[in-house]
Parts: sequence; C-alpha cells; structure tokens
Amino acid sequence: MDKYRIIKRPIVSEKTTKLAEERKYTFEVDKRANKIQIKEAVETIFGVKVEKVNVINGKAKPKRVGQYSGLTAAVTKAIVTLAEGNSIDIYEV
Repeated sequence: MDKYRIIKRPIVSEKTTKLAEERKYTFEVDKRANKIQIKEAVETIFGVKVEKVNVINGKAKPKRVGQYSGLTAAVTKAIVTLAEGNSIDIYEV
C-alpha cells in the first residue's frame, strides 16, 4: 500500500489539539492499514520518529433525513505518539 494513501488527513479538534501538547497526533487513516504501515507512513511523510501507534475503529452510525435513512461513514483513526524532541506542525501540511 502506498504510504501517501494510508494517511488521509489530520483530525483537528479541541481534544486533538490538547493531545498534540503531549506529542500525540491524530490522523484519519485507511481502514486496511495496520499499525506498522501507519508508523512507516508517518515517519516517511513527516520525517519524525514514531514511538507508539494506537488505532480506533469507528463504527458507521444510522442517520435519517426526512424519509431517507442511511449510515454515516465508518472512520478509522490513528493516534500517533512521537519520540521526545519530535513534533509535527499539522496546520502547515
């Protein structure tokens, strides 16, 4: 799998901004990617040393608009912890 297709986008919210102070960055990733592939992709793209990767598999939830019902997209998130002295400027990317 191509390293540039594994990482879809950074997730920026109030909670993830607070985590970034602890060298933990959150990304939306491809559902088929495993922790090793995510680690290699982040290290290659951003040029940093990754210490740990945690993956969260979000489920699709039912939604309804008027008479139409469907599901939201299932999202896989990765929380990447960087080694001491490394950081990513997610607003620049």
